[in-house]
Amino acid sequence: MTQPVSPPRGSADKVPQVSERTGPRVAFARADVRTLSLLGVLAALILIGGITKPDEFLDTRNLQLVLTQASVIGVVTVGMTFVIISGGIDLSVGAIVALASVWATTVATQEYGFAGILFTAVIVGVGCGLVNGVLIAYGGMVPFIATLAMLASARGLALQITDGSTQVVTVGSVLDLGERDAYVLGIPPLVLVFAAVTVVGWLVLNRTTFGRRSVAVGGNAEAARLAGIDVRRQRLYLYLLSGLCCGIAAFLLIVLSGSGQNTNGNLYELDAIAAAIIGGTLLSGGRGTIVGSVLGVLIFTTITNIFALNNLQTDVQQIAKGAIIVAAVLVQRRTASTT
Repeated sequence: MTQPVSPPRGSADKVPQVSERTGPRVAFARADVRTLSLLGVLAALILIGGITKPDEFLDTRNLQLVLTQASVIGVVTVGMTFVIISGGIDLSVGAIVALASVWATTVATQEYGFAGILFTAVIVGVGCGLVNGVLIAYGGMVPFIATLAMLASARGLALQITDGSTQVVTVGSVLDLGERDAYVLGIPPLVLVFAAVTVVGWLVLNRTTFGRRSVAVGGNAEAARLAGIDVRRQRLYLYLLSGLCCGIAAFLLIVLSGSGQNTNGNLYELDAIAAAIIGGTLLSGGRGTIVGSVLGVLIFTTITNIFALNNLQTDVQQIAKGAIIVAAVLVQRRTASTT
Protein backbone atom coordinates (compact mmCIF):
# COMPACT_ATOMS: atom_id res chain seq x y z
CA MET A 1 0.00 0.00 0.00
CA THR A 2 1.50 3.26 -1.08
CA GLN A 3 2.03 5.98 1.45
CA PRO A 4 0.41 9.38 0.81
CA VAL A 5 2.86 11.91 -0.48
CA SER A 6 3.09 15.00 1.67
CA PRO A 7 2.78 18.26 -0.24
CA PRO A 8 5.97 20.24 -0.78
CA ARG A 9 6.74 23.31 1.22
CA GLY A 10 5.03 26.41 -0.01
CA SER A 11 2.12 24.43 -1.51
CA ALA A 12 -1.52 25.41 -1.44
CA ASP A 13 -2.14 24.06 2.06
CA LYS A 14 -0.04 26.90 3.46
CA VAL A 15 -1.44 29.70 1.34
CA PRO A 16 -4.27 30.62 3.73
CA GLN A 17 -1.84 30.91 6.62
CA VAL A 18 0.53 33.20 4.70
CA SER A 19 -2.20 35.38 3.29
CA GLU A 20 -3.74 35.64 6.74
CA ARG A 21 -0.53 36.92 8.26
CA THR A 22 0.55 39.19 5.46
CA GLY A 23 -2.79 40.37 4.14
CA PRO A 24 -3.51 44.01 3.32
CA ARG A 25 -5.29 44.69 6.62
CA VAL A 26 -2.38 43.36 8.65
CA ALA A 27 0.10 45.32 6.53
CA PHE A 28 -1.84 48.53 7.00
CA ALA A 29 -2.14 47.86 10.73
CA ARG A 30 1.63 47.42 11.01
CA ALA A 31 2.20 50.58 9.01
CA ASP A 32 -0.12 52.46 11.35
CA VAL A 33 1.75 51.12 14.38
CA ARG A 34 5.07 52.23 12.90
CA THR A 35 3.70 55.67 12.10
CA LEU A 36 2.23 56.07 15.57
CA SER A 37 5.52 54.93 17.10
CA LEU A 38 7.46 57.52 15.10
CA LEU A 39 4.97 60.21 16.05
CA GLY A 40 5.45 59.18 19.68
CA VAL A 41 9.22 59.48 19.38
CA LEU A 42 8.89 62.89 17.74
CA ALA A 43 6.49 64.04 20.46
CA ALA A 44 8.93 62.83 23.13
CA LEU A 45 11.77 64.78 21.50
CA ILE A 46 9.64 67.92 21.36
CA LEU A 47 8.85 67.44 25.05
CA ILE A 48 12.54 67.03 25.86
CA GLY A 49 13.40 70.15 23.88
CA GLY A 50 10.63 72.07 25.59
CA ILE A 51 11.88 71.00 29.02
CA THR A 52 15.61 71.56 28.48
CA LYS A 53 15.37 74.80 26.49
CA PRO A 54 11.77 76.02 26.66
CA ASP A 55 12.38 79.62 25.63
CA GLU A 56 14.64 78.74 22.72
CA PHE A 57 13.31 75.43 21.41
CA LEU A 58 9.63 76.38 21.40
CA ASP A 59 10.30 79.77 19.84
CA THR A 60 8.50 80.16 16.51
CA ARG A 61 11.68 81.05 14.67
CA ASN A 62 13.46 77.96 15.96
CA LEU A 63 10.61 75.69 14.88
CA GLN A 64 10.65 77.34 11.47
CA LEU A 65 14.40 76.72 11.33
CA VAL A 66 13.96 73.03 12.16
CA LEU A 67 11.40 72.60 9.39
CA THR A 68 13.54 74.55 6.92
CA GLN A 69 16.61 72.46 7.65
CA ALA A 70 14.54 69.29 7.34
CA SER A 71 13.26 70.40 3.94
CA VAL A 72 16.54 69.97 2.04
CA ILE A 73 17.45 66.52 3.33
CA GLY A 74 13.76 65.62 3.31
CA VAL A 75 13.45 66.06 -0.45
CA VAL A 76 16.54 63.89 -0.93
CA THR A 77 15.06 61.27 1.39
CA VAL A 78 11.89 61.00 -0.69
CA GLY A 79 13.95 60.00 -3.72
CA MET A 80 16.13 57.70 -1.61
CA THR A 81 13.05 55.93 -0.25
CA PHE A 82 11.94 54.96 -3.76
CA VAL A 83 15.42 53.62 -4.57
CA ILE A 84 15.67 51.55 -1.39
CA ILE A 85 12.14 50.18 -1.80
CA SER A 86 13.22 48.87 -5.21
CA GLY A 87 16.14 47.03 -3.62
CA GLY A 88 18.79 49.58 -4.62
CA ILE A 89 20.91 52.17 -2.85
CA ASP A 90 22.24 55.60 -3.80
CA LEU A 91 25.43 56.73 -2.06
CA SER A 92 25.91 59.67 -4.41
CA VAL A 93 22.98 61.91 -3.37
CA GLY A 94 25.11 64.26 -1.26
CA ALA A 95 27.72 64.67 -3.98
CA ILE A 96 25.01 65.24 -6.60
CA VAL A 97 23.52 68.00 -4.43
CA ALA A 98 26.97 69.59 -4.18
CA LEU A 99 27.62 69.38 -7.91
CA ALA A 100 24.18 70.72 -8.81
CA SER A 101 24.50 73.61 -6.37
CA VAL A 102 27.91 74.78 -7.61
CA TRP A 103 27.03 74.31 -11.27
CA ALA A 104 23.86 76.33 -10.77
CA THR A 105 25.69 79.17 -9.03
CA THR A 106 28.45 79.80 -11.54
CA VAL A 107 28.64 83.35 -12.87
CA ALA A 108 27.53 82.23 -16.33
CA THR A 109 24.47 80.47 -14.95
CA GLN A 110 23.44 83.35 -12.70
CA GLU A 111 23.21 85.60 -15.74
CA TYR A 112 19.99 83.74 -16.60
CA GLY A 113 18.46 84.62 -13.24
CA PHE A 114 16.05 82.54 -11.17
CA ALA A 115 15.01 80.23 -14.00
CA GLY A 116 18.61 79.57 -15.01
CA ILE A 117 19.65 78.53 -11.50
CA LEU A 118 16.61 76.32 -10.96
CA PHE A 119 16.82 74.70 -14.40
CA THR A 120 20.55 74.01 -14.08
CA ALA A 121 20.23 72.46 -10.62
CA VAL A 122 17.45 70.14 -11.77
CA ILE A 123 19.14 69.16 -15.04
CA VAL A 124 22.45 68.38 -13.33
CA GLY A 125 20.64 66.23 -10.75
CA VAL A 126 18.66 64.35 -13.40
CA GLY A 127 21.80 63.93 -15.53
CA CYS A 128 23.69 62.32 -12.65
CA GLY A 129 20.69 60.10 -11.94
CA LEU A 130 20.66 59.08 -15.59
CA VAL A 131 24.30 58.01 -15.43
CA ASN A 132 23.64 56.00 -12.26
CA GLY A 133 20.55 54.40 -13.76
CA VAL A 134 22.23 53.40 -17.02
CA LEU A 135 25.25 51.90 -15.24
CA ILE A 136 23.06 49.92 -12.85
CA ALA A 137 20.11 48.93 -15.03
CA TYR A 138 21.84 48.37 -18.36
CA GLY A 139 25.52 48.14 -17.40
CA GLY A 140 24.93 45.47 -14.79
CA MET A 141 26.89 47.31 -12.11
CA VAL A 142 26.09 46.83 -8.44
CA PRO A 143 24.28 49.95 -7.12
CA PHE A 144 26.79 50.30 -4.29
CA ILE A 145 29.74 50.48 -6.70
CA ALA A 146 28.07 52.63 -9.35
CA THR A 147 26.81 55.26 -6.91
CA LEU A 148 30.09 55.20 -4.99
CA ALA A 149 31.88 56.04 -8.24
CA MET A 150 29.38 58.84 -8.86
CA LEU A 151 30.01 60.14 -5.34
CA ALA A 152 33.74 60.46 -5.98
CA SER A 153 33.32 61.87 -9.49
CA ALA A 154 30.66 64.44 -8.57
CA ARG A 155 32.63 65.65 -5.56
CA GLY A 156 35.74 65.99 -7.68
CA LEU A 157 33.94 67.90 -10.42
CA ALA A 158 32.30 70.19 -7.86
CA LEU A 159 35.72 70.97 -6.40
CA GLN A 160 37.10 71.63 -9.88
CA ILE A 161 34.27 74.04 -10.72
CA THR A 162 34.64 76.06 -7.52
CA ASP A 163 38.41 75.70 -7.12
CA GLY A 164 37.68 75.35 -3.43
CA SER A 165 35.97 78.73 -3.11
CA THR A 166 32.39 79.71 -2.25
CA GLN A 167 30.20 80.94 -5.11
CA VAL A 168 27.92 83.67 -3.77
CA VAL A 169 24.44 84.02 -5.26
CA THR A 170 23.67 87.52 -6.55
CA VAL A 171 20.20 86.88 -7.99
CA GLY A 172 17.79 88.76 -5.75
CA SER A 173 14.71 86.70 -6.62
CA VAL A 174 16.47 83.56 -5.39
CA LEU A 175 17.68 85.14 -2.17
CA ASP A 176 14.24 86.62 -1.48
CA LEU A 177 12.77 83.12 -1.07
CA GLY A 178 14.82 82.75 2.09
CA GLU A 179 13.58 85.99 3.65
CA ARG A 180 10.75 86.16 6.17
CA ASP A 181 8.75 88.38 3.84
CA ALA A 182 8.34 85.38 1.53
CA TYR A 183 6.76 83.20 4.23
CA VAL A 184 3.19 82.06 3.54
CA LEU A 185 1.09 82.14 6.73
CA GLY A 186 4.31 81.86 8.71
CA ILE A 187 5.54 78.87 6.69
CA PRO A 188 8.88 79.19 4.83
CA PRO A 189 8.67 78.55 1.05
CA LEU A 190 11.23 75.75 1.38
CA VAL A 191 8.90 73.90 3.74
CA LEU A 192 6.05 74.27 1.26
CA VAL A 193 8.22 72.76 -1.48
CA PHE A 194 9.15 69.89 0.83
CA ALA A 195 5.47 69.32 1.62
CA ALA A 196 4.60 69.31 -2.09
CA VAL A 197 7.36 66.80 -2.88
CA THR A 198 6.17 64.61 0.00
CA VAL A 199 2.56 64.62 -1.19
CA VAL A 200 3.56 63.86 -4.77
CA GLY A 201 5.89 61.10 -3.60
CA TRP A 202 3.15 59.55 -1.47
CA LEU A 203 0.67 59.63 -4.35
CA VAL A 204 3.16 58.12 -6.78
CA LEU A 205 4.12 55.32 -4.40
CA ASN A 206 0.62 54.44 -3.21
CA ARG A 207 -1.69 55.39 -6.05
CA THR A 208 0.15 54.71 -9.30
CA THR A 209 1.39 51.76 -11.30
CA PHE A 210 4.90 53.18 -11.01
CA GLY A 211 4.79 52.83 -7.24
CA ARG A 212 3.45 49.29 -7.37
CA ARG A 213 6.13 48.31 -9.86
CA SER A 214 8.83 49.80 -7.62
CA VAL A 215 7.64 47.68 -4.69
CA ALA A 216 7.40 44.60 -6.91
CA VAL A 217 10.95 45.00 -8.20
CA GLY A 218 12.26 45.38 -4.67
CA GLY A 219 10.28 42.43 -3.36
CA ASN A 220 11.28 39.96 -6.09
CA ALA A 221 12.88 41.25 -9.28
CA GLU A 222 12.57 37.94 -11.12
CA ALA A 223 8.90 37.57 -10.27
CA ALA A 224 8.35 41.15 -11.39
CA ARG A 225 10.05 40.37 -14.71
CA LEU A 226 7.90 37.30 -15.23
CA ALA A 227 4.83 39.42 -14.48
CA GLY A 228 5.70 41.66 -17.43
CA ILE A 229 7.53 44.51 -15.68
CA ASP A 230 10.57 45.89 -17.47
CA VAL A 231 12.85 45.73 -14.43
CA ARG A 232 15.78 47.49 -16.07
CA ARG A 233 13.69 50.41 -17.25
CA GLN A 234 12.00 50.70 -13.85
CA ARG A 235 15.38 50.89 -12.12
CA LEU A 236 16.51 53.56 -14.58
CA TYR A 237 13.42 55.63 -13.80
CA LEU A 238 14.00 55.27 -10.07
CA TYR A 239 17.54 56.66 -10.26
CA LEU A 240 16.27 59.46 -12.48
CA LEU A 241 13.75 60.23 -9.74
CA SER A 242 16.49 60.24 -7.12
CA GLY A 243 18.55 62.62 -9.26
CA LEU A 244 15.53 64.89 -9.72
CA CYS A 245 15.04 65.10 -5.96
CA CYS A 246 18.75 65.91 -5.54
CA GLY A 247 18.41 68.74 -8.07
CA ILE A 248 15.42 70.20 -6.23
CA ALA A 249 17.25 69.86 -2.91
CA ALA A 250 20.28 71.62 -4.38
CA PHE A 251 18.12 74.60 -5.35
CA LEU A 252 16.59 74.69 -1.85
CA LEU A 253 20.09 74.62 -0.36
CA ILE A 254 21.12 77.51 -2.60
CA VAL A 255 18.15 79.51 -1.32
CA LEU A 256 18.94 78.56 2.28
CA SER A 257 22.66 79.33 2.20
CA GLY A 258 22.78 81.95 -0.57
CA SER A 259 25.78 80.23 -2.11
CA GLY A 260 27.14 77.15 -3.81
CA GLN A 261 29.98 75.14 -2.28
CA ASN A 262 31.69 71.88 -3.11
CA THR A 263 31.14 70.80 0.52
CA ASN A 264 27.36 71.07 0.23
CA GLY A 265 25.39 67.90 0.92
CA ASN A 266 28.08 66.39 3.10
CA LEU A 267 26.86 63.06 4.54
CA TYR A 268 23.39 63.57 3.03
CA GLU A 269 23.52 60.00 1.79
CA LEU A 270 23.88 58.69 5.33
CA ASP A 271 21.16 60.97 6.71
CA ALA A 272 18.74 60.04 3.92
CA ILE A 273 19.35 56.30 4.28
CA ALA A 274 19.05 56.56 8.06
CA ALA A 275 15.79 58.50 7.85
CA ALA A 276 14.33 55.95 5.43
CA ILE A 277 15.34 53.05 7.68
CA ILE A 278 13.90 54.76 10.75
CA GLY A 279 10.71 55.25 8.78
CA GLY A 280 10.33 51.52 8.17
CA THR A 281 11.87 51.10 4.72
CA LEU A 282 13.58 47.73 4.38
CA LEU A 283 17.17 47.84 3.14
CA SER A 284 16.48 44.61 1.28
CA GLY A 285 13.65 46.32 -0.61
CA GLY A 286 9.99 45.59 -1.10
CA ARG A 287 8.58 47.74 1.68
CA GLY A 288 8.64 51.37 2.74
CA THR A 289 6.56 54.47 3.28
CA ILE A 290 7.03 58.11 2.39
CA VAL A 291 5.31 59.24 5.59
CA GLY A 292 7.66 57.13 7.69
CA SER A 293 10.72 58.51 5.91
CA VAL A 294 9.56 62.10 6.42
CA LEU A 295 9.00 61.43 10.12
CA GLY A 296 12.51 59.96 10.24
CA VAL A 297 13.88 63.19 8.78
CA LEU A 298 12.00 65.27 11.34
CA ILE A 299 13.25 63.07 14.18
CA PHE A 300 16.89 63.44 13.16
CA THR A 301 16.57 67.18 12.52
CA THR A 302 14.91 67.69 15.91
CA ILE A 303 17.64 65.71 17.65
CA THR A 304 20.30 67.83 15.97
CA ASN A 305 18.50 71.02 16.99
CA ILE A 306 18.12 69.92 20.61
CA PHE A 307 21.78 68.95 20.82
CA ALA A 308 22.84 72.28 19.31
CA LEU A 309 20.69 74.28 21.73
CA ASN A 310 22.20 72.33 24.65
CA ASN A 311 25.76 72.91 23.33
CA LEU A 312 26.47 69.22 22.86
CA GLN A 313 29.34 68.29 20.56
CA THR A 314 28.85 67.03 17.02
CA ASP A 315 30.44 63.70 17.85
CA VAL A 316 27.74 63.08 20.47
CA GLN A 317 25.10 63.78 17.82
CA GLN A 318 26.66 61.26 15.46
CA ILE A 319 26.86 58.62 18.20
CA ALA A 320 23.18 59.17 19.00
CA LYS A 321 22.23 58.87 15.32
CA GLY A 322 24.25 55.68 15.01
CA ALA A 323 22.52 54.16 18.04
CA ILE A 324 19.11 55.05 16.61
CA ILE A 325 19.98 53.44 13.27
CA VAL A 326 21.14 50.22 14.95
CA ALA A 327 17.98 50.09 17.05
CA ALA A 328 15.80 50.63 13.97
CA VAL A 329 17.53 47.84 12.03
CA LEU A 330 17.16 45.45 14.97
CA VAL A 331 13.45 46.26 15.19
CA GLN A 332 13.13 45.68 11.43
CA ARG A 333 14.80 42.27 11.70
CA ARG A 334 12.58 41.28 14.60
CA THR A 335 9.49 42.40 12.68
CA ALA A 336 10.60 40.56 9.53
CA SER A 337 11.21 37.34 11.47
CA THR A 338 7.63 37.33 12.72
CA THR A 339 6.08 37.77 9.23
